[in-house]
Amino acid sequence: MHSRYHGYSFPMRDTVAREKVRFHNRYGIQLAGDLYLPKEAEGKLAAVAVAGPFGAVKEQCAGLYAEELASRGFAALAFDPSFIGESGGEARNVASPDINTEDFSAAVDFLSTRDFVDREKIGILGICGFGGMALNAAAMDTRIKATVTSTMYDMTRVNAKGYFDAADNADARYETKKSLNAQRTEDYKNGAYARAGGVVDPLPEDVPFFVKDYYDYYKTERGYTERSLNSNDGWNVTSSLSFLNMPILHYSSEIRSAVLMIHGEKAHSCYFSRDAYADMVKDSPYADNKELLIIPGAVHTDLYDRKEIIPFEKIEQFFHENLK
Repeated sequence: MHSRYHGYSFPMRDTVAREKVRFHNRYGIQLAGDLYLPKEAEGKLAAVAVAGPFGAVKEQCAGLYAEELASRGFAALAFDPSFIGESGGEARNVASPDINTEDFSAAVDFLSTRDFVDREKIGILGICGFGGMALNAAAMDTRIKATVTSTMYDMTRVNAKGYFDAADNADARYETKKSLNAQRTEDYKNGAYARAGGVVDPLPEDVPFFVKDYYDYYKTERGYTERSLNSNDGWNVTSSLSFLNMPILHYSSEIRSAVLMIHGEKAHSCYFSRDAYADMVKDSPYADNKELLIIPGAVHTDLYDRKEIIPFEKIEQFFHENLK
């Protein structure tokens, strides 16, 4: 299978230009991005850095969002997180709650030093698992003036507790750790990292709907791209180890900048946004500029690429109002 649009899962419009860029994070890892700019832009632009979903690459949803934002007058940077896609970092195909949060701040570093960007008007947008990273970055980086999350996953919660917190006990976590650490030994002995596999293919008949939902995006021409982990061989098996005991949303109630969280009503993952929003505003003096927007009838991947469902008008308005 090949991606539909010369390595990308979405088409470009004539009013937007795309340019390959490189920048580095605080750990010295070189990151790769696609910078989307409106062709008719004048003066300094508000800018948004975009990443996600977890296991996707910039040629998929992040790029689609960035291209759309550029068509609405923003400078938009879709980037590959460390260790995947065209970005650097060894080993490959591994994630880190720390480094992947830092990747957002590195994108802000890059944008804030561009002549065409107003450095006081920089926001971020995280999709799926990088929605959680975006909230963590917003809690840390005071240069981020506004944050949007779309169909957000808290990867630390789901790895430590299982879906719907069904494995939230010490024994279940211990068994997970035993398995992953045994795999570490094997990987070291073999001199290579075992891969977990991407979205299951072919689909068994009895899989939950959300697995079919992922398949419909990552394993069909709708969303497939060659570099995507989820479309191909997946993460390293041991990639989730560091997520087991590092809750990334601990300080979300201290985010002073504006946050808009968007989720599909019918998404299996909707509880992540509902709970994260509740925790973010509970007893917080900074709750007034926080919003949770639930999209009626939408499932998880509808907010990946269904432009008739993704509330881009709302996103544009939110950034215009808060990047000032």
